[in-house]
Amino acid sequence: MKKSSKEWAMICGLLMAELFMVMGAAAGVQEKAEAVEPIPTMSPPEGNTTFIEGRTWCVARPGASQFDLENAIAWACGLGGADCSGVQPGAACYRPDTLLAHASFAFNSYYQQNGNSDVACYFGGTAAITTRDPSYGSCKYLASETSAASRLFEGDYLVKKLLEILVILCLNVRLGKCTRFD
Repeated sequence: MKKSSKEWAMICGLLMAELFMVMGAAAGVQEKAEAVEPIPTMSPPEGNTTFIEGRTWCVARPGASQFDLENAIAWACGLGGADCSGVQPGAACYRPDTLLAHASFAFNSYYQQNGNSDVACYFGGTAAITTRDPSYGSCKYLASETSAASRLFEGDYLVKKLLEILVILCLNVRLGKCTRFD
């Protein structure tokens, strides 16, 4: 059955309306996800609690085992290529001289150097992404905007891209630039 251009316009309009509703629902779900109780990430204890929109850091999980943290730091500062000079004796982030503090610095260094994607902040489950700046005193943790690779899987971004594609398709159909398979 062949569809008229009016029918195609109506179908495109309905699809766009449905996509807008999905986008609204995704935004609501995203807000609820942020309301979940965050993982305590105050390492070192003097951590700054300010959040600069779009900036994230990777820190060690307080409940991680000493064995796992030591292995993760060794990998991050070795084969991982993270810049761990900030936690060497005498450096700005050496104190407090704790495994958790040094792991947080090393994990964040690796995370920022590798596009700050979720995958770059795993370390065998010993790390977590936070929106709280862990910098303290003269110790400044690197921070950067969320990468495009990370944003690709955020519901809002993906829905917007799908909407753009749908609008282009609908315009092409309306202008008669599409080949229809009837």
